[in-house]
Amino acid sequence: MTVRNPAAIAFAGISALFVAILIGVMAWVGIDSPRTGRFDASFSLVDDRGNPVDQSMFKGSPSLVYFGYTHCPEVCPTTLFEVAGYLKELGEEGMPLKTYFFSVDPERDTPEVMHGYVTAFTDRITGVTGTPAEIRKVIDGWRVHAAKLPGADGDYHMSHTMSLLLIGADGRLKGLLPYGADQDQALEKIRDTLL
Repeated sequence: MTVRNPAAIAFAGISALFVAILIGVMAWVGIDSPRTGRFDASFSLVDDRGNPVDQSMFKGSPSLVYFGYTHCPEVCPTTLFEVAGYLKELGEEGMPLKTYFFSVDPERDTPEVMHGYVTAFTDRITGVTGTPAEIRKVIDGWRVHAAKLPGADGDYHMSHTMSLLLIGADGRLKGLLPYGADQDQALEKIRDTLL
């Protein structure tokens, strides 16, 4: 008859529990992260000049994509200011790069409002808006966050993902630029997206 070591049995049980928890965390992170594949939802929106746009905008040219809104007090204008700086710094090298600002607040962000907003930073950023249902398709398609939150006096503000999406010419997500990223590191990641 073999006598089992209680410490070895306890260690094996704890190890198995740790592995199970680790697998669960990895699965959760995979589900919660933005898509790593291609965008595969269909949508019908308009740009800030009133032209129709659809899912084909993510293919053929590398792009920077940001989800925000024109009433944003700080993060959105700061990010678009930085994007304008990246485009200026890249110069001719960055000409193939498309830049899109998707409204997460289409109720207030009409094409006219979007046009005035994005062109205040640079004429290289295209604003995109439309119906809430069509915007939701893009938000869900890239797995970004956007939610309406109540504000003072019956007003509201939007909670949203603050990172820029780096999308390759093949329509695949290549990476993210977090809010407030170092300019040199951001430019390096953008140059990788241009390849």
